[in-house]
Amino acid sequence: MNINATLFIQWIPFLILVWFTARFIWPPITKALDERAKKIADGLASADRAKQELAAANQRVESQLAAARDDSARRLADAERLAASMIDEAKKRASEEGAKIVAAAKAEAEQQSIAAREQLRSHVAALAVKGAEQILQREVDARVHADLLQRLQTEL
Repeated sequence: MNINATLFIQWIPFLILVWFTARFIWPPITKALDERAKKIADGLASADRAKQELAAANQRVESQLAAARDDSARRLADAERLAASMIDEAKKRASEEGAKIVAAAKAEAEQQSIAAREQLRSHVAALAVKGAEQILQREVDARVHADLLQRLQTEL
């Protein structure tokens, strides 16, 4: 056979194979490649969105942390002011209570002093009566001379 005829005959199955491949095999392959490219593009877009969402979430977290820090600092300052006011109030109450205790102690000391003076006056009056007895060499009746003794006691 002639080389041209052989070549022509070989071209027929080749063209049939090309037609068959282009008609039945190539479209599913290109469709699969397009779907894969689309999935890759969607995945990259999702990754970019995820990065943006992560950055936004990080910013929100940072702002919330800053707000929480400010809130805790404010609460700490409020607690310190409250503690200082409570301490001042406790000091004031303690000072008032101390003043009351001192006043009560002074009043009790004054009462004890008055009682001691009264007791001393009655002892002095008794001593004066005894001294007068000894001077007069006779007994002075305290009941008879009660008015005199009362006046003597008040003068002392």
